[in-house]
Formats: sequence, C-alpha cells, structure tokens
Amino acid sequence: MNKQLMWKFGIVAAVLALSVYGYYRYGINLGIDLKGGTSFLIRVDLAGIDKEGHAQAIGQTMEIMRKRVDPNGVFEPIIQRVGEDRILVQIPGLEQKDLGRMRGTIERVAFLEFRLVHPRSEELLQEADSDPGFVPPVGYERMGYEDKLPDGRILKREFFVRKKHEMTGAHVTRAFPAFEPTTGEPYVSLEFDREGGDQFARITSANVNRLLAIVLDGELYSAPVINEAITGGRAQISGGNMTLVEAQQLANVLENPLQSPVQIVEERGVDPSLGKDSIDSGINAAIIGTLIVVIFMPLYYRFAGVVAVVALVLNVMVLIGVLAMFGFTLTLPGIAGIVLTIGMSVDANVLIHERIREELAANKTLRGAITAGYQRALIVIFDSNLTTILTAVILIWLGSGPVKGFGVTLTIGLLANLFTAVFVTRVLFDWMVDSGWLKSFKMMHLIRPTKIDFLGARRWAFGGSLALVIAGSSMFLQRGGLDVGRGNVYGVDFTGGDAVTLQFAQKIDSTRIRQSLEQAGLSDSFIQYQRDAAGSHEVLSVKLAEGASAKAVEALQTSFPDAKFTVLGTERVGATVGQELLRQALEATGLALLAIMIYVAFRFGEFAYGIGALVSLVMNVLMTVGLFCLVGRTFSLPVVAAVLTIIGYSINDTIVVFDRIREDKKLAGGRVNYFDLINRSINETLSRTVVTGGTTMLATLAILVIGGSVLNDFAFTFLVGMITGTFASIFIASPIVLWFHRAEAGKAKASARKPEPAKA
Repeated sequence: MNKQLMWKFGIVAAVLALSVYGYYRYGINLGIDLKGGTSFLIRVDLAGIDKEGHAQAIGQTMEIMRKRVDPNGVFEPIIQRVGEDRILVQIPGLEQKDLGRMRGTIERVAFLEFRLVHPRSEELLQEADSDPGFVPPVGYERMGYEDKLPDGRILKREFFVRKKHEMTGAHVTRAFPAFEPTTGEPYVSLEFDREGGDQFARITSANVNRLLAIVLDGELYSAPVINEAITGGRAQISGGNMTLVEAQQLANVLENPLQSPVQIVEERGVDPSLGKDSIDSGINAAIIGTLIVVIFMPLYYRFAGVVAVVALVLNVMVLIGVLAMFGFTLTLPGIAGIVLTIGMSVDANVLIHERIREELAANKTLRGAITAGYQRALIVIFDSNLTTILTAVILIWLGSGPVKGFGVTLTIGLLANLFTAVFVTRVLFDWMVDSGWLKSFKMMHLIRPTKIDFLGARRWAFGGSLALVIAGSSMFLQRGGLDVGRGNVYGVDFTGGDAVTLQFAQKIDSTRIRQSLEQAGLSDSFIQYQRDAAGSHEVLSVKLAEGASAKAVEALQTSFPDAKFTVLGTERVGATVGQELLRQALEATGLALLAIMIYVAFRFGEFAYGIGALVSLVMNVLMTVGLFCLVGRTFSLPVVAAVLTIIGYSINDTIVVFDRIREDKKLAGGRVNYFDLINRSINETLSRTVVTGGTTMLATLAILVIGGSVLNDFAFTFLVGMITGTFASIFIASPIVLWFHRAEAGKAKASARKPEPAKA
C-alpha cells in the first residue's frame, strides 16, 4: 500500500474511532417523544396586566422559556399553554442532578439593575456598626455579597447602595461567559444595544471613581470602581464565587429576562409522548427500510453496491457520533433529517456508479473509469449536498425547537455524507484496484438508454400539476387556510385542544388506547403516561381536538372496563407548535428557497436555472400540500418535518438534471438545439432517477405501512413529495430552462429544417 493510501486510511480510521468514542462516551439524548423526561407546570403572574394583554404576556413567556431551557436548540422541549395562566414545559432526558439548576433557570426573573454606591459608603458602614441607632441615608439600602480571596478565604463585602437604579438590563443584547485573564475566574460579559451603550457611557462618565453596584433580582453581585467612562457598550458581572456553570446559566437568563414573574406549581416525570407502540413500529420500519437498501445495492451494483452499503453504515455512525459528542437531542424531526441523509447517501453512490458505468462503456480502463467517474460525479454531488446544507443552515439560523433540531441533524448528516460517499468509497476502490482484488466493475443494467420525448408532454404535465395545485389550494382554504384557529386542516400540535387527565386501576398499553380512539374517529391524539417526581403515582394524559374529551372518555371506558378510567380533570391547552414557531418555519423555508435560487443561478451561470429550481420547488411543495389536504389529512409537527425534508430531497433531482444539461451543452458546442439537448439529458439521468427514487421510495413505504399511525402522515407526505419532486424536476424545472432559451431553440429547429444545398 502506498503512503498516500495509508494516510487516507488513517483519516477514515480516526473519524470512525472518534465517532464510536463519542457514542459510547456520551450516548444519544432522545427527545421527550422517544424517551420521556421531566414536566414543569408553570404559573405566570399576570397581576397588573389587563385581560386583553394576557395572551401576549403568555406568548412572550413561552418564547422566553423556549430560549432559556434550550438556548442552543438541541433539547427540543415541548412548551404549550395550559388554561388561562399556566405553561407546560416538558424537557427530555433531564437528569436528577440537573433538576435544581433547571428550576432556577425557569423561575429566575433576571431583572438586572445598575445602581450607584453612596460616596461615603465605608464611613457609613462603620457608623452603622458602632451606633445602634444609626439611620441609613435617605434613598439607600445596605447590601452585600461574598467575595473569594486568592488564598481561598471568603470575605463578605457590604455597601450602601442606592435604591433607585440608574439603568436596567432592558438594553442587553448579548450575554456570555468569559474568564478573567489574570485569575482565570469566570464572569458574565454583557453587550448593550446602541441606546443602552449611550446610556451606560453617560452614567460612567458622570461618576468616574465611584462604585457602581450590579444588582440582579434584588441581590448584589459586585460593586466595581468606575475608573473611566465606558463607551464600548459593554459591561461585566463578576464576583460571588461564580462557577462556569453558574456564569453560563446567568448569561442565559440575562439574554432572556422575564416580563412577568413565574412559579413552578407542579413537577412530574413523563413517559414518551409517542408511546412504546409508535417507537417499536418506527424502529421496525427503519430496520426494514434499511434492509431494502442494503439488499438492493449489492444486488444491482454487485461489489460496488457492497462498498456503497459500507459508506452508508459509516455515514450513520459518524452522524450518531457527532450528535452524541455535541449533546444534540434526537426527536422525530431529527429522524426525518437522518432519513433524508440516507437518501442522499444512496443517491451519491448511485451517481458515482452510473458515471463509472458510462466511462467503462467508453472503453476506458478500470482505474481510468473510476477516476473519471468520481471527477464528473463530484460536481453534482457537491452542488446537491451544498444546496440542501444551505437550506438546513437557514433553518438552524431562523428556526427554533423542532425546526432547528431538524436542521442540525440534516447538516451533520450531509457533511458526513460528503466524507463517506466521496472520500471513503474512493479510498476503498483505489486500495482494491492496487491490491488486484478489483479487476472488473460488473453491474446490472435494467434501465437501458431511452429516447422518451419528455418535453413534448410539458404543457400537459404543467397543466395537470397546476390543476392539482388549484384544487389542493382551494381545499386548503376551505379547511382553514393559514388561520390556525379556523377549520380542520391543522392538528392538535397547531391548534391546541382539550387535555383530559384520567386515573386508572389497570394500566393499558398505549397501542390499544390509540386504536380505541381511532375507532371512535379520534385519530389526532397525543397520549402520555405521567408520573410524579417520586414515581409512585401515575395518570394518563390525553390531548385531543377541542370538544373531543367527552367522546374520548366514553370510548376508553367502553373499550377497557377493567381499567376503571375516571376523569381527574379536563382543561384547554395551547398549541405545541406555537404561532411564533410556525412563523419562523415559514420564514426559514421562504429564505431557503430564495437562497437555493441564487446559488443555482450562480453555480450554473444562468438566471434561467435559478428560476427553474425555485418554481420547481414551490410547485413541488404546493402539489404535496394540495394532495395532503385533498385526502383529508391534518397538519402536525411530523408533517412540517416531512415538508422540510421534501425541499432538500427534490432539489437533488433538479441539480442532477441541470448538471447533465450543462455537461451536454459543453460537449455539443456551437449552436445548440435546447429541446433535443434537455430531452437527451433527462433520458441520460433517468437510470439514476429510477434507482435512487425506487430505493428511497421502498424504504418510505415500509414506514408508511408498518411505521404506526404517528409516523404515517410523515411517510405519506414524504412519499408524495418524492414523486412530485421527480415530476417537477423533469416537467417544470427543465421546461423553464427551455423557455428562457426558446429563441435559440427556434433557430436550431429552423436550421435543421432547411434543405442542404445541392452538391456540384
């Protein structure tokens, strides 16, 4: 083995070892839908707020809670309104040792004040200690904090601090932990907005050499000397023997201060929200779907298919390892990201193998065919993965909660895909060729070269897709449209509904409960067993559409008389997917589509390609959503994840076709007949489209058939999206490119019709 191959194998081994270490060292954090966790019921103090402002105050508090308990967007908590003045916060995988810290994070108001210390504070303290009848100066109060000296001793420092603040933390835009360069002790660094920076500069410039007390929630943290005017719009909070964990927690709450005080009124442990039935069904479906890919690839591509399966396994291992090392939480939207990653991994290997097949057909040697195949496939693999990563990064940037979690998983998976599908497989092929183990590249070839006139049917195809979009949009508007509170197109995740809590004498498996509710016509339900903190008492919580609680209780009492279900309470709950979260998802999706259009136009050197990609993606989403509405299904969080998955998957098809058009155009040279050129390019990529789409479709069908009712909507949406995405890339994206070049196409056709001059 040559040195170049040795260091490449070393890189592969190092990445694999690091991934395995990350998984076994940290493990995977499962979301509350898969594992369960801890539930906090919070009461919001609405005193002093008029009734019209209650909804806004609750909404602001919910968003602040989401940012506080999940500052990095990795936990994916469930947060929803309960009743008039309460919020339910469910956090997955919270360990016992972290409960106290999380309680403090939730309840802390984080009201930051900057107050001046009395100029004669030391003298006044001495007078107060010596004179029992001492009267504090008007407008000041005695406050203190403990300071740790370099030798380890604790010194209590006290001051007379002004009761009225000079400035609050309302203008803090950023707070983060940092370290003192000399002592190495952690502190919290603050950054103000422009108005806050100007205000802080005025305060410090007018009070040079005075002490400025930093007070948080009525407690003194420190009182540093103002040595000079601070004009940089920054400040810091230190002292109080602060640890790094405390600095991180304090920075978190300072960035997200509460407008209204809150109190935790109940704390419980909760079982997985999906239930054991859904988890088992999902695992079985994933195993079967993976087996379909594992069996098909070696069967169709022979030995090259085995290499593709190795790359797929390594891809998943790297993805899981990175998720574990960085503490990301895996939930259903995250699994959607993994599904898309697997589909992209298979597609990358199919692209490479089909390219190698073409190079071998051109009578190149095995080594030459492998080299040329990778070189030509790399461009389209890079473009298709990068456009999807671009989408995921925008979702991470603008999204939160499940949307952000989906983006994180997808980004990591696609980066791992570029490494395994391109780098690792090439290393394996080069090593086997050098060793003499690989002497031929045999593959099945079920789909022979075709000459189908796809563009000839473009008008009929576009008309049909437009009719589907119009019909689906009409049904969407009839069922409520974008108004979440109206109609029946949105499920409990979006609209909220009734939450009924039941006591029972015999615990019934959640599979049977879900089946009973579905038989009663209540398919949109959220089933969860809950335990108190001690784990001694358990109740059943069922969340349904508004007004459905009585029907659900009757169905359960009739189906399971031995369980002796009795109602402990029924209340109205808010949406799991808040309006803010839905708005963020829509904005992120819109910006992602725009970014894809700009990138594709830049990458292919023509505005026509960017417009084709954008219109194709929009039509794909509209057709999928339209058909989803026409068959009577309701939107839920898994469906949002599926729609996001579709965008990433379908752009892949479009990029592959566009890349072949670009390549064939270069080979043609001179005047180009775009009609024939685009038709030929679509036919040349048809084998890849069928193989990739077929394997991913079979894996998705496994989820649809045996994945359980919870995953059914996700699988249905993704399956429809794959079909409409392939359709759109052929019959919408490509004809738009043709339309932009219609003048050149017409000239080429006219030139082809002219008879050749008679030869002398």
